[in-house]
Amino acid sequence: MSQADMARQAVPEAPPVRRVPVREILPWAVLALVLGAALLYFTGAEQGATSLFGGTWVHEFTHDGRHLLGFPCH
Repeated sequence: MSQADMARQAVPEAPPVRRVPVREILPWAVLALVLGAALLYFTGAEQGATSLFGGTWVHEFTHDGRHLLGFPCH
């Protein structure tokens, strides 16, 4: 057996690529976008003039996350 034959035997075949239609991905992408935007709002902007909820409980709940992500809050 030659070295070329041995090299061909050692390389496994790649599995077939499964194509996923956009219509299956789109609802999950929209959900991820909405949840990400809500998370970004509550972590980065829910305080002061842009506050949707009264009190400081949202600010206190997300306080450490603000500092971790680099948002100033005080």
